[in-house]
Order: sequence, then structure tokens, then C-alpha cells
Amino acid sequence: MQYSPRDEDAMSDGAPTPRRSLADKLDYLFETVRPRGRGPYTYDEVATEIAKRGGPTVSASYIWSLRTGKKDNPTMRHLEALAEFFGVPPAYFFSSEDSERIESELALLAAFRDAEVRDVALRSSGLSTETLQTIRGFVERARALEGLNED
Repeated sequence: MQYSPRDEDAMSDGAPTPRRSLADKLDYLFETVRPRGRGPYTYDEVATEIAKRGGPTVSASYIWSLRTGKKDNPTMRHLEALAEFFGVPPAYFFSSEDSERIESELALLAAFRDAEVRDVALRSSGLSTETLQTIRGFVERARALEGLNED
């Protein structure tokens, strides 16, 4: 594998990491940023809302094509409109570092959709650092026992 300056964004601690495609990033947004109490937005909902906000003309089928990787070269205006719709900065689509950071933040927000997770977090407020570390240890052990990943 030959290194080029363009690959610098895909490097982490000196080890190459695979670049995520536009389709992967867009799919992550659809799966993570959702209306409360239901599944992902439909392509029609996204296209309609972009139009309502004065964005560029974009069809539901074009959004589907981007999400599935059938098309992978949208205009800057389309990416900006999609970023605005999902509430992320446009840099999410261009920078691996930004997309990783933003996805971590979105994953945390998605976890807080779960009422029980939110309740535990809120009830932990005000506890000492030592107690919080103990609780974290319990949670990590419980996740391991249930076969859940570390993320």
C-alpha cells in the first residue's frame, strides 16, 4: 500500500484505517438521527424537508442512490442540505476525524433515547468521582457478561 498525502486523514496512530464511504456515513445518519418514538426518516421526508428549508432540488430516489452507494458524487449544496437536515456540520462528509467525533456524539445521544439509560445517568449526577468510577466498573462488567461490545 502506497501512502499519499490524501491518506493522512485516514491515519490513526500511524496505522491506516479504512475510509468510510459517503454511503456509509449517510446510512449512519439515517439509522441514528431519527424522530422520537419511531424508525428512520423516509427518503420522501428528507427530500420534502430539504425543499421546505429552501435547499437544492433533491429527489427521494437520489437520496436513496447516495445512501446505497449507487451514486457517490453529490454537489456541495446537496451535502450541505443533508448535513443541515440531520443536524451535523458539512465537515462530517469530508473529514474522517470530524465524522468519527460526530458519530461518537450521535451514539451518545442515541443512547439517551433509552429512558432507563437516561434515568441512570441523571440519577448519577452529583456523585463523587470515586463512586462514578465504581458504577462505571459495574456497567462495564455487566456489558461484558451480556456480550455487548465496548463501544
